[in-house]
Amino acid sequence: MARILITSGPTRQYLDPVRYLTNASSGRMGAALAQAALELGHEVVVVSGPVEVDYPAAARVVPVVSTEEMLEAAQHEFEAADGLIGAAAPCDYRPRLVAEHKIAKTGEPLELRLVETDDVVATLAADKVHPERGQRWVVGFALETEDHRLRALAKLERKHCDLMVSNGAAAMNSETNDVEVLTPTGDVLGHFVGPKEEVARGILSVIQARLIEGPR
Repeated sequence: MARILITSGPTRQYLDPVRYLTNASSGRMGAALAQAALELGHEVVVVSGPVEVDYPAAARVVPVVSTEEMLEAAQHEFEAADGLIGAAAPCDYRPRLVAEHKIAKTGEPLELRLVETDDVVATLAADKVHPERGQRWVVGFALETEDHRLRALAKLERKHCDLMVSNGAAAMNSETNDVEVLTPTGDVLGHFVGPKEEVARGILSVIQARLIEGPR
């Protein structure tokens, strides 16, 4: 049995007390991955942004809102984990300044200055070797609108992942998905299409064979 950390859902980066940046991630893929991991007998903790889906009752869920909160919670949970599946879609940018009060209309254009947030998967993958748990594994997700495989492989290398799951924008807020599971050498270990529950079982079968039972 492995202890698996899954990040799931979107994050919110507030502009003022009522407005925020986010995306259409539903958390369905994360919930499906959690269920698939539990079916294989693993222990699962999910660090999730705000979603309306229900996670499996047997999974422990840590709710967060912002990318900063997701990173902090994931770093804490990764300490006791054997591996990470980074299925979340955290905001890549946050406002440089957050207004203390609701921003009022002025009739003039509003300019926002954004800065990059820390990359959750890359930050955790940079510290995969644990003094007690040894070498841990990291599986990332790459959602792209073009050159899916090429961009996914670039992300795999940049983020120091062991595997990368490549999918497209159609996966957002959808009940289905179409993914490829890629290795650092560009090999496709699996191509799974269909309901996210079935796709998740396919992804977990690859993780089980490649990272949990077999050589990394």
